[in-house]
Amino acid sequence: MDASGGDGNMDRRGFLGSVAAAGMGMAMGPMVVEADEGAGGGEEIRLALIGCGTQGMTLAQAMMGLRAGREAMRGVRIAAVCDIWEDYALKRAVRILQAYKQEAAGYVDYQEMLAKEKGLDAVVVATPDVWHEEQAVACLEARLHVYCEESMAMTAAGARRMVAAAAKAGRLLQVGYCRRSDARYRFAYEKLIQGERLLGRIGIVNGQWNQYRYFNLPVGWPKGTEICGAMLSEFGYDSMEQLRNWRDSRRHSGGPLLNRASGQLDVFNWFLGTRPAGVLASGGRNFLNAAQSQWYDNVMAVLEYETADGAVRAYYQTIPMNSGGGRYEAFVGDEGTLIIDQGLSHATQVHRQPGLDTGQKWNRLVREGVLKSIGKEDVAAGEMSWPLYVDESPPPYKMQPYMLGLEDAEPFTMPHVGPHLENFFEAIRGRAELNCPGEAGFAALVTAGKVAQAMDDDGRIEVKRAEYEV
Repeated sequence: MDASGGDGNMDRRGFLGSVAAAGMGMAMGPMVVEADEGAGGGEEIRLALIGCGTQGMTLAQAMMGLRAGREAMRGVRIAAVCDIWEDYALKRAVRILQAYKQEAAGYVDYQEMLAKEKGLDAVVVATPDVWHEEQAVACLEARLHVYCEESMAMTAAGARRMVAAAAKAGRLLQVGYCRRSDARYRFAYEKLIQGERLLGRIGIVNGQWNQYRYFNLPVGWPKGTEICGAMLSEFGYDSMEQLRNWRDSRRHSGGPLLNRASGQLDVFNWFLGTRPAGVLASGGRNFLNAAQSQWYDNVMAVLEYETADGAVRAYYQTIPMNSGGGRYEAFVGDEGTLIIDQGLSHATQVHRQPGLDTGQKWNRLVREGVLKSIGKEDVAAGEMSWPLYVDESPPPYKMQPYMLGLEDAEPFTMPHVGPHLENFFEAIRGRAELNCPGEAGFAALVTAGKVAQAMDDDGRIEVKRAEYEV
């Protein structure tokens, strides 16, 4: 079995070629299937987990930790786990699940697991990027619903194949862009962007993921748990170093654009209701040396969107050596600004642009509990609280801040994972639509791929309308 999922020497140009070959189509609408007794039609859902690393166990522990108190999690049982690192990751996963009274069978080979485990309803795929396509398609063909961690695949062609497999099997494919199920993002989109059009005409979008260099240091492993060379080679790895640091390898990872940026670019596409028509990008490898990572380590990009209200330009950056500003998305309109942060609820704020006759709407939303004022109370419409200037305009920095009228429902350690999994399980039961179906994941992956192409070409590229068509 080829763990590389295809061409083990795929480079950025190969990735870009596959994007162009696959096109940028796929509708972004929700996917729903009818529940049946063979696929989680009852309340119990028997689940398998492929990939027991950090993200896989974060998902597993979120499911188990929320079982008692959350209706959607009740009846979820992890019946099998799979990981090639048998002496550490696999045994640890089995032991952790036992603490939750889950007796899960352990497997090294996912194909053996699929052949032996009868009565499964769904599979969570949380392996390195290069495995997603192969494993997700195999599970879908086995008529199992699939939750696939981001990024969806290594190539647009691979992501398209996954979407087609889900449609053919009549099974659900949820991509792990958890912001789509986060209460704050959904509230902001549905209530403020779509419902009230509170920001006015959105013209600028900003986003970033800045990360402290500590998180980019090479990862080791406990002494004595090494996988033998023959086993590593069978699954497509040259060494334990490569296995443990797979995100630095072009063979096993889509790099920072797919691993980090694509989830935030998905928010750009989602909130703006379209996809970019042009992309400019620059970056390079300035902080991590070639021995540590084969990928560029910093990216600055501008994405050009055409919306019904006019042109929107979005700036995005990711860097690995300083966490200043953290990660966020900001939508700037002519009447207000929304700053939304995935990790910190108190950093999610809306700011009203002064000098405009918009106070009545914002005050009404405060009264209705949609917004919470955290600054000086608004004055009556028509009154000014600042000294009048010669041009009768207010100081440009005097923006009224508000917080969302929404209480966080999740612990800080898992603000998004739990709701996204719950949405997946409720969709399997036929009680919900997927928040991030494969089609949306496909669009985000291709958007990130176009940024990579602009990086490669060191300039601006246009995205033809036909590239979005199936």
